[in-house]
Amino acid sequence: MIETPRPGPRPLVSDEGPQRQLDQQAPPEIWGRLVAAVFALDGVVEGHSQVSPKSSRAVFFTDREAARAPETSLFPDGRLEPVHLHGVADTSVHLVLPPERGARLTELGWAEPHQYEDFGTEFMVYGPRDAGELDVVLAIVVESLAYARGD
Repeated sequence: MIETPRPGPRPLVSDEGPQRQLDQQAPPEIWGRLVAAVFALDGVVEGHSQVSPKSSRAVFFTDREAARAPETSLFPDGRLEPVHLHGVADTSVHLVLPPERGARLTELGWAEPHQYEDFGTEFMVYGPRDAGELDVVLAIVVESLAYARGD
């Protein structure tokens, strides 16, 4: 479990929808590696986000369609979508986490609450700026998927 602070200041984030990261984006090569690593995880498949711009990529499970609880999906009224990755112009990730874990990652500088949160479980994780941060962001995505599954 990540407990290391993110170095440097937080990136600028839009204050109107859709929520997006405005600076400190992941370099295209790092972002591409993140996308590839996420969709190489067992039990997930890529799809079109039900709630995010078309440039975003939703992470769906291969073995379940419905959320076990509304707070475990970014779109509680549709297919279970615990994570989506924003496009290369943004590179942030929206995902769900237990509120206390999301608050801890916010405190550590990796995340902030989603501006349109309904349950206090929706967070934006900043795009990774280098290979070390890519490992951290991938680990946070894995935490989100485990939370959505109820693991």
